[in-house]
Amino acid sequence: MSVKDAVVKRFRAICRERNIKINELANISGVTPSTAYSMLDASRRDISLITVKKFCDGLEMTLGEFFSSQEFDELEQEII
Repeated sequence: MSVKDAVVKRFRAICRERNIKINELANISGVTPSTAYSMLDASRRDISLITVKKFCDGLEMTLGEFFSSQEFDELEQEII
């Protein structure tokens, strides 16, 4: 799993837990819905840490709380 895939998986899980749609996540985070949907787009390779921070702010969680999950603990090393 890539870092981007882990980020998307984590946001989807949090939204499911809180019964929030991606559109709502965008609204409470102060970003456009197109930004939220482009993050989910499999063809987009990178994701901005600033966007992740905005989503975390909207969800009232810290970056530490967001990244403290099994998805990120299980990522393979990027440098080979």
